[in-house]
Amino acid sequence: MPILESTAAVLALWAVIGYLMGSIPFGMVLARAMGLGNLRDIGSGNIGATNVLRTGNKTAAALTLVLDGAKGAAALLLARAMTGAEDAAQLAGLAAMIGHCYPIWLRFKGGKGVATFLGLLLALAWPVGVVSCVAWLVGAGMTRISSMGALLAASTSTFALMFLGLPHAMVWGALLTVLVFWRHRENIKRIRAGTEPKIGQKSV
Repeated sequence: MPILESTAAVLALWAVIGYLMGSIPFGMVLARAMGLGNLRDIGSGNIGATNVLRTGNKTAAALTLVLDGAKGAAALLLARAMTGAEDAAQLAGLAAMIGHCYPIWLRFKGGKGVATFLGLLLALAWPVGVVSCVAWLVGAGMTRISSMGALLAASTSTFALMFLGLPHAMVWGALLTVLVFWRHRENIKRIRAGTEPKIGQKSV
């Protein structure tokens, strides 16, 4: 589909819709609904699936992972279906990612965006999403550090977009990758210092 075919009003509308969809803090909602407490007081204080796992409830963590990924995918796919325009779809997806990382409901203090990021890639082009998911599994599996998987997946995604013939999404993918790295800047410091907690381990 041609890029930049939507009007400014349509793009603005889908940016808002995408942001609001991405802002839904499923980790917080599930933790409270399942009696797991306030995630801000648990582990790293993050609202994502990795921190939900620190409650010991694998079901809640799995649901958080799926729902955080689904909200990004839903924003992109809904915009694509309603407008038929790839620029609106990509903007809605990017806005959903920003909404997860900086949700208005939580005073703009959200998650790292990894699940949402992977959900977006699967919705944009499933082969790219699969490659990035495998990269996450390899990185996290070899190191037992979730953030390592996230950084490897983000790094891999841009190359996957290029090699799989999706140059129209390169800028979009690069922006998402930069956002993932930015949200993991403290994790990167801890990785370098050798103090990054491993999967299932209580954050320091």
